[in-house]
Amino acid sequence: MHIQLQDLQLFVQVAEAGNLTRGAQRAFLSPPAASARIRALEDQLGAQVLYRSNKGISLTQAGETLLQHARLILRQVDFLKDDFAGDEFGGHVRIFANTTAVTEFLPEFLAGFMAEHPHLTVDLQERLTHDILRSIQDGTADLGIFSGEVDAGDLEVIRFSTDRLVLATPQDHPLADCRELRFADTLEHEHIGLHEGSTLLAFLRGLMEKNGYERALRIQVRSFEAMCRLVEAGVGIGVVPESAARRHARTMRLSLLRLSDSWATRDRCVAVRSRSALPRSARALVDALVQSGIGGDVAG
Repeated sequence: MHIQLQDLQLFVQVAEAGNLTRGAQRAFLSPPAASARIRALEDQLGAQVLYRSNKGISLTQAGETLLQHARLILRQVDFLKDDFAGDEFGGHVRIFANTTAVTEFLPEFLAGFMAEHPHLTVDLQERLTHDILRSIQDGTADLGIFSGEVDAGDLEVIRFSTDRLVLATPQDHPLADCRELRFADTLEHEHIGLHEGSTLLAFLRGLMEKNGYERALRIQVRSFEAMCRLVEAGVGIGVVPESAARRHARTMRLSLLRLSDSWATRDRCVAVRSRSALPRSARALVDALVQSGIGGDVAG
């Protein structure tokens, strides 16, 4: 069996596009040429990897297995190129991270890191925690950043800071004078939540459905800044990472209250398949992230 890397690249592009024509365009091939190469790949493997229909393509069970192996093989080739690229590493690092990381601290961290390493490219995407871990496991992403205790299986998980959640209220709100309270005791008041697909929204929903979080939600927004502006305006109250809440409280009239629930203080971690097996660029990024402790709580 002599499988070409170009055929694996084509297969991954078609699988991720969910469409033969779009996948072929990404590979700079005509659809008939792409289809012929994938059929030749199926002949080599002795298995059908795609279901084809006029609505697009879907993967067979063999196709799912091939996709997992193909991603890992292609990433390892990238890692090989990176490790032998000379003194100045480059390469491409894929990072899947939760909402707080993507919106609050990773842009600043990556700006500094990438300025020091101008040949490095990064793909940063927001994902839910279970999607982050699955993507690290199957090779879709190189690094995963999440908060809280999760079952990471055989992944290597490295803590780098603490993520503490607080309750933001208007300064004249009935709860504003509380120093600390339980989240369940806030649900008689209207809440402002993040958008669908955000990790914080999913976390609070999953944890507190029995306490009526869904009924308390009045409006959902795209960012912590929007949450805080609506809190200041008296629309509702909201759970916000302390680092973001303190930053916005410098320019907004907010009261920040501690949540006494044990889940309100969580470790922030980066997950990898194997730290020692990462290419130089990804290892250096993880090391810099751990040393910086960025994204942690603000003292006070």
